[in-house]
Amino acid sequence: MSPELLNTLKYFLIALIWLFFLRVLRAVYVEVRPPKPARRDRREVIEAVPASTPRRRRFRIEALEPAGLKGRVYEVGEETTIGRASGCGVAVDHDAFVSNLHARLFLREGGLWVEDLGSTNGTFLNAQRLASPAPLHKGDLLQVGGAVFEVIR
Repeated sequence: MSPELLNTLKYFLIALIWLFFLRVLRAVYVEVRPPKPARRDRREVIEAVPASTPRRRRFRIEALEPAGLKGRVYEVGEETTIGRASGCGVAVDHDAFVSNLHARLFLREGGLWVEDLGSTNGTFLNAQRLASPAPLHKGDLLQVGGAVFEVIR
């Protein structure tokens, strides 16, 4: 092979390595960057239940931590997800330890239950890591990443 062809192949290989490296950096950045914050009032109740829902027991959770969520109350419907994704009923912004779809709250047998959705860092109920769906009671503390919620009803 001629030296010119070897030099061309060498530069082509170096360019491919750099493109691969930049692609990996972009993928890592997209995964760890915080989503754009939603504009909401601190004490606003976020409805996850349509107004036309028949009268049955409604459940609420209140954010205790972090400071950006503190005091925010979320009303939980039939099924509500917690995570960083924009479609989640309880959006936990700016926390790299929270998965896009981290946990779900759902109604079963007239009570509120929580289930981890296979998150890497886990979901904790009263400082115990969840291994299977568990019922929630008034006063229970639910931790998802750095966010802590209290079941208030």
